[in-house]
Amino acid sequence: MTFQSPLVPWLLLTAMAPVWAAGGPASGTARGSISGQLTDTQGKPVAGAQVRLACGGAAPMTAPTGADGRFAFSSVPPGTADLSATAAGFVPLRQELRLADGQALTLNLRFTSLAPHADSVTVTAAAAQPDIEQPDPAQQINVREQMLDANPGRPGVPVSVPGLPAETASGGIKAPQYFAPGVAGDHGEPIAQYLRVGSYLVSNNLSANAHGNGYADPNIMVPAVIESVVTDGGAFDVREGDHSVNLAEVYGFHDRLEPFVDLTGDTRDIDLTAGWSPANPATRAWIALEAAYGNGFLDTPEHRQQYKVNAFRIFDAGNHHITAFGIGYYGQSMLPGLVPIDVPGLHDTIDPRQRDQTHTGEAAINDVWRASPGSQLQLSGFFRTYNLALYSDFGDGLIRQSEFRTVTGGSADYTRTVNPWLSLMAGMDFFQEAPRRLDLDRYASTDPAIYGPFTPVTANNITMNFVTPYVSADGRLTRWLHYDIGWRRDQIGFDNTDLLNPANSFRKWVGVNSPKATLNWVPGEHPLLPAVSMSFGETFFTNDPRIGTGTAAGAPVSRTHAWQMVVSKTIAGTDFRVTMARVTQEQTLAKIDPDTGLQFDEGPSRNRYLTAAARRYFGGGFFEASVSKADARDLSTGAPVPEAPRTIADFLGTLDRLPFGLRARAEYEEVGRTPLGDGFNSVPIREFRGALMRQFGARIDAGIQFLIASGYTGQTTEVLALAGEADPFERVVGVYLPSDVTLSFRYRFGRVR
Repeated sequence: MTFQSPLVPWLLLTAMAPVWAAGGPASGTARGSISGQLTDTQGKPVAGAQVRLACGGAAPMTAPTGADGRFAFSSVPPGTADLSATAAGFVPLRQELRLADGQALTLNLRFTSLAPHADSVTVTAAAAQPDIEQPDPAQQINVREQMLDANPGRPGVPVSVPGLPAETASGGIKAPQYFAPGVAGDHGEPIAQYLRVGSYLVSNNLSANAHGNGYADPNIMVPAVIESVVTDGGAFDVREGDHSVNLAEVYGFHDRLEPFVDLTGDTRDIDLTAGWSPANPATRAWIALEAAYGNGFLDTPEHRQQYKVNAFRIFDAGNHHITAFGIGYYGQSMLPGLVPIDVPGLHDTIDPRQRDQTHTGEAAINDVWRASPGSQLQLSGFFRTYNLALYSDFGDGLIRQSEFRTVTGGSADYTRTVNPWLSLMAGMDFFQEAPRRLDLDRYASTDPAIYGPFTPVTANNITMNFVTPYVSADGRLTRWLHYDIGWRRDQIGFDNTDLLNPANSFRKWVGVNSPKATLNWVPGEHPLLPAVSMSFGETFFTNDPRIGTGTAAGAPVSRTHAWQMVVSKTIAGTDFRVTMARVTQEQTLAKIDPDTGLQFDEGPSRNRYLTAAARRYFGGGFFEASVSKADARDLSTGAPVPEAPRTIADFLGTLDRLPFGLRARAEYEEVGRTPLGDGFNSVPIREFRGALMRQFGARIDAGIQFLIASGYTGQTTEVLALAGEADPFERVVGVYLPSDVTLSFRYRFGRVR
């Protein structure tokens, strides 16, 4: 919203008087106009940027970009003009223009790279420019270097997404899942996660594995390569399938890296990261490496080691835009485990033999063929391997889980823009997951002093095939009203080979229809009207097909329905956003217990939540606050859904222009008390993380990061007895969250801009 003083028109009249007195522009010339849109490296609108136009000897004109990234200059004299655009976190762009008499020139400007030293975060609402690939209002986080590490020097989620707390456990090589309001995300609930390779969404979820349905591990990525994280604001997208119930996250990557070496460490841990791009700026490619060693902050050393390699390359060949991406990962460690939260001073696992080892390799490629200005064909594919060997104590003695899987997929879709009122998309996905030796073993003895041999509980070879056609239509109904409708049909084949009990083996195909509709009211820069988006969708997530120690095959999939409304408005330079949603899920026999292998139900359930967020940009930084309240209940009993958070609060701020050249970032996250079942509640989780950085010369950055934490991650209930206790009983357990301080040092190689 723009406020203008009544004096402004009189000042403009006074300023223009000499021109009018002189009789206006030279005879035979007519003034024109220049307008357009400014987007970031991912093609999303950049709000609040400054666009400057210099025309000959006339005084330069400036115009800010609106929420949709658009700008406009009127009454521009003909001739040569110099146009430039600046925004926090981006390398300024400049373009020379030639304007003919009376010409109305429309431009599409795009920042080509991020500023190399801009350590900040920018969150933008993309609701103002919905399109067929992203029809719903979304939040995009543009990542700036290493200050966004959720837990510097530690393994875990590589980027802290505002409003979606990442419980940063003290160590280990697996990361807890992001939370969504009303969803116990750290237990592998249906939250879809994708890696954006070109325009291809590569699934990062692992269905039906030892950690639970839909487990996603973003720890395989080197943090410095992540350019953006987008969290969608609709029920789901027709390009999203399994697990996309009420949240999908998409990680985007830089197309170049400033060559660097990062060293982060403390008294017990060290992390070395390096990135490199070819010297030729036209070559959009990079490779990044990471090696981490450490013992964590708990009393028992973790003996952790991790090795990562990520690589990226873009090729342009005629009308073909080809993107390739690869990942290699290996890690192992002793694991901090679940401890009773009511025992003072007990920070370590009750069984110090807990450990895990995992490795993965992945390659993906995307080809976007622009057949004509209004149409394109996308061809994509990926291949992934994954291995897990996990020893965990869940309260009944040490449990062993293991698996090895291959995952492969492909996609083809055609998009045609007919006119502003109609765009069409039709596509086909193929996806296969093939977990092998999906094992669950447990000790025969319950006496921790005399653990016997492992006793097999489950051992399965599983293959899941997905064949999915989808279509959607998108466009404008009126100037301010935008629609999107879509449909996908997932035909899913389950092949469950039970290696322990062959009679429990089965093969089955099931079909799932997933309609989707979104209606966006986008009034642009209207001073009073907000943008409103309403969406409805049906989707599903695959259940664990193992029967385990149960008696019959469970339901292959769980179907869900989602309704959502997002209202957003910029008032006095502050962006406000309110999200309201309702998600219902049918009752299905869905999972097996990680202790016993017994099956248990999920649903029928209903989750309602409301999230309010506000963010404001200012010179050298920004501030954002969000609060989510959720109510998730079992509809058959009315009881709260266990282990689903009810309150999430997040406050984030950055300052890039402090005295002595310092830059700072701070974030406070809190997850309120959560019902755990059987009358138990969790303790609140509070984390305050921050970073203070300073640049020395053009090549060196040094800084200090800290985490002040209280509470326990992964809180649940277990029946166990500690040393000196006669009988086991049910109690609340979790992984202790310690506080820490970390130092970092970054050196940039090569040419520094």
